[in-house]
Parts: sequence; C-alpha cells; structure tokens
Amino acid sequence: MTLRLRHLPPLLLCVAAPVFAQDDTPPVSQAEPLPETLAEPLPEPVRAMLKAAAETNDPAVFNAVTATARKTNPDSAAEIAALEKDFAETLRERKAQLAIVEERELREAGLFQNWSGRGELGAFRSTGNSENVGLTGGLTLEREGIDWTHKLRARADYQRSRGITSREQYFASYEPRYQIGERLFAYGLGQFESNRFQGFDARYAVSGGLGYKVVESDNLQVSVKGGPAFRHTEFVSGDQESSLAALLGFDIDWTFAEGLKLTQDANAVAEAGGQAVALIGGPSTTLSLVTGLDAKVSDRITTRFSYALDYDSDPPPNAVSTDTLTRFTLVYGF
Repeated sequence: MTLRLRHLPPLLLCVAAPVFAQDDTPPVSQAEPLPETLAEPLPEPVRAMLKAAAETNDPAVFNAVTATARKTNPDSAAEIAALEKDFAETLRERKAQLAIVEERELREAGLFQNWSGRGELGAFRSTGNSENVGLTGGLTLEREGIDWTHKLRARADYQRSRGITSREQYFASYEPRYQIGERLFAYGLGQFESNRFQGFDARYAVSGGLGYKVVESDNLQVSVKGGPAFRHTEFVSGDQESSLAALLGFDIDWTFAEGLKLTQDANAVAEAGGQAVALIGGPSTTLSLVTGLDAKVSDRITTRFSYALDYDSDPPPNAVSTDTLTRFTLVYGF
C-alpha cells in the first residue's frame, strides 16, 4: 500500500516528517588506518659489530658485515641504512682530507724525497754481435709530484771469461715529464749507451716533445710520444757522428691477470712497463724493443722474463744490424 503524506493530518505530518526525512541507507563506514609496522631497534651486539667494521675504514669489510646484519635483522633495515649512509659520508670526508694532506706533502717535499724504485739482478743470453751467457743488473728510480714526474734508469750487462771480456753494455737515461692536462704531457729525454760489441764506445741522445695517454685504466695503460732529437755517436774506430733525428715512442702496461703483467718495452725510456722507442734520421735508424712478462711473487719481489731486440739500419763495419738479449731477473721494489 502506498502511503501518501498529503492525506495525513497536519499534526501527524509534523511528527512523522523527521522520520521519513531520514536516509534509510546505512552509513558508509570509514576504513580505519592500518597500523604502521614498528621498526625494531638494532640489537646492541649487532650495532657494536657494525661500528667495529666501520672503524676499519674498509668498504669491503663494512659491506660484508652490513649484508649479514640486514639478513639477520630485517626489521632494523632503516637503522642499518642510516649507518651505511654515515659510513659513506665519513669515508668521503676522510679521503678528501688525505688527498689534501698528500698534495701538501708533495708540494713541500725536498729534491731527495718521494723517490721509489726497482732493483734488478739476474742472468742473460745474447745473440748477434756476441753470443754468450752472463749477468745483468739494473736500477730504476721514479719521483712523482703534482705536475712533474722524474725517471732515472740504469742497466749493465757484463761478462768476462778466461780473461777476455765477451759482453759489455751500459745504459742510462733521465726523463722528466710535465703533465699539461689529464692525458696530454710534455717530456724531455737524455740518454747514454755504450756497447763496444755493437761498434760504439758512447752514444748520446737528447729529445723533447709531447705525449698523450691513449688508455688509462687500472689494468691497461697505453701512451704515445714523439718529438725532435739530437744524437751523437763515438765509434770504437775513433770516428764520430752527430745528426738530427725524430723520436717516436709508445708505452704499454697490461695486467691481464692477478699478479701477471705483459709489457712492451724499449730503449731508453723503458720502465717496469713497456715502451718502444725509435730514433729516425741521419745516416741510420735505430730501434729498440723489449717484451717482458712480470710475475708478482710478493708485495716487493717480482720475477721478470724479457726479450730485447736492438736494430741499427747502418751498423759499423764488422757488426751486424740486429742484436737480441734474453733476460731473467728478480726485481725488488722499494
């Protein structure tokens, strides 16, 4: 039955109106907020362990400890993340301070400070103008500054048998280098050689020019350089010769496995790593290449096997153009 309000008496209508005016649709209940997951505080032993790991200043140690702490205490992830952030900031600040101190020490260092070096001692076998087995020794010194690098190198190969000298070769070089930009540098080179069995008592060379670091990474370094050169040779016959030339060179150091380094090395500017240097000009062209393999024994001791080739396009009379030298040496770094 349909109830018509207009048929109700006025008094009843006044009483019933508020009732009929109410919405009979049940009210929509408001969803109560879900309780937030409460982060549990990090256990004190774990916090102490993380603190001790941070004090080592070793990211590998700290990361290993935090990984374990996060796995065993998942409800404390926020606190662990905060500790990781603090450690990263502390490490950055410490590295920045060390860099400032190192730069100041380099700028204030004296002439005889901040030198490092390598000493070599071993055996060799030669072919060419002399074929024999003997002893070899070498010394390399290097000093690095803010912009300048200085390299000194010396080597001697000598053998005497039954009162007769069958091998006598000496070599020394000095190379200053100025870093112009991140990869571009200027170099100078002064070099001395003596090898009577190749036909000369002394050979002097000076050069200067520009170089560029083609590759510069943790495992591979490659650089090239070139410039004009002047060479003076004093032959065993008493003759002398001076000429202008061009110097071309490259450096290669490739650490292809842990503790193993392959080098392409040469002539005067060869260091622990590899280089090749060619002097082109005048009546002859000389080329010296050394390929070496370094195997690290300890932090200071390395074994080195190398094969050297010296070529002279116009050798003195009674001398051949190509000499080779195979060396096996123990290298001590200091």
